[in-house]
Formats: sequence, C-alpha cells, structure tokens
Amino acid sequence: MSTWISLVEVTDAEFQNLQELTSIWGDIRMEAEDATSDIEIVDTYALLSRYDFLLVFEAPDRDAVFELSLAVERQGLDMTTMEGGPHRALRRTRRRPIAQ
Repeated sequence: MSTWISLVEVTDAEFQNLQELTSIWGDIRMEAEDATSDIEIVDTYALLSRYDFLLVFEAPDRDAVFELSLAVERQGLDMTTMEGGPHRALRRTRRRPIAQ
C-alpha cells in the first residue's frame, strides 16, 4: 500500500465549536473506513494554518483515495491529496548530473 498525505480545509461547513468539528471528523473517518475498507488512516493532525487538518493514510490505489475524498467533501471539507514516501526512497531515485 502507498502512503498518502492530505491537507484538509473547512470550506462550506458551519461549525459551532471545535468539539463539533472533531465529532464530524470522527464521522468522516468511520464513513471512509466503511466505504473503502482498504484504507488505513495512520494519523490526523489539527493545524494552525491555511489548512485545518493534515491526514496521513495508506491506500492500495487511486480509486480508494477518490472514495475517501468523496467522504470528506460530503461533510463540507475540501481535501488536497498527494502521494508521499520516505525521503530515503527519494534519495535513491535522484538523478545524477549529466556529464559533459
């Protein structure tokens, strides 16, 4: 399974307080796991920035990631997702300069 990272932003949803937002995030997590049982949510962070949450999860393919995105967007949240990997793997695939 590949590791994916999502930046989540509260957009259309109206929340009274942080506790309500946390409750809705729990609903999203359950809905995502029901819709795509292949997804494993590794960790979730609340952010103090333009984005409200950072979500780290593992998924077998892009279709599963799409299902998670739909679950999040149904709750009035916007999600920007990218595939991630350990920096050690990136170092091995780095191109060497072309000799002249």
